[in-house]
Amino acid sequence: MKTNFEFFEITEREDGVAIVFLNRPDKRNAMNWSFWRDLPDVVEEINSNPKIRSFVVAAKGKSFSTGLDLDSFFQEFGAVVQGTYGDDRKKFYELILRMQKGINAVYDSPKPSIAAVQKHCIGGGLDLISACDIRYATYDASISLREAKVAIVADMGSINRLPSIIGQGHTRELAYTGKDIDGEEALRIGLVSKLFKDQDQLLEAAIATASEIAANPRIVVEGTKEVMNFSEGKPLTVGLNYVAVWNSSFMDSKDFREAMKSFKERKRPEYNKN
Repeated sequence: MKTNFEFFEITEREDGVAIVFLNRPDKRNAMNWSFWRDLPDVVEEINSNPKIRSFVVAAKGKSFSTGLDLDSFFQEFGAVVQGTYGDDRKKFYELILRMQKGINAVYDSPKPSIAAVQKHCIGGGLDLISACDIRYATYDASISLREAKVAIVADMGSINRLPSIIGQGHTRELAYTGKDIDGEEALRIGLVSKLFKDQDQLLEAAIATASEIAANPRIVVEGTKEVMNFSEGKPLTVGLNYVAVWNSSFMDSKDFREAMKSFKERKRPEYNKN
């Protein structure tokens, strides 16, 4: 696995779990261009590795991420953002689409992801964790959809994905106000599913869940994610039909046959009672 990503550090474990660390701790993992440029390749590394079955998105240092590094972004792309003509606006549009690719890749990965959030998770950090399947945090987490406070309409996925996670009301409140919420509030509204005292406990729990996922049959886990992602925002009947198509196509796997064989061979004395 490639290890020389500028912004990221990837650790591959023996249990089928990879940990993707945001690794710019001296800047509280503020997202400079190397983050947006390399995240699609990071996810592709994970997708193409058959040994990896799930992954954790975590961060080195005191904070998960303070979001977009505005200073470095405007130094590099200020002329594009503030271009005069339609040609310049088109370049900015294309830049936004390119930046969206990495976070979209996390969401679209067939391999489930768990976000482990400590302290600050702002703007782009929230975009990133909203693309993950499961989110854990520490009690001292400080999470915000901050873009409104810097005169930006959030365009990396938060306002698109959060309604299905926390509902329209909570999403609109976060988006319109740009306010911070702590770990307990994030748990209350369903943004995260578990809270932990400190970063060590947080990472340990995220790895444990990822390992439990990785121990299940790959085709079943990936199929479950495929069906759930497809069904988002669609009528129940459409989702039910899709899972029927999926199972009729793929359920009779090697793992399924082994499970059925084990079930038949297992002694069930309670069933033999008169």
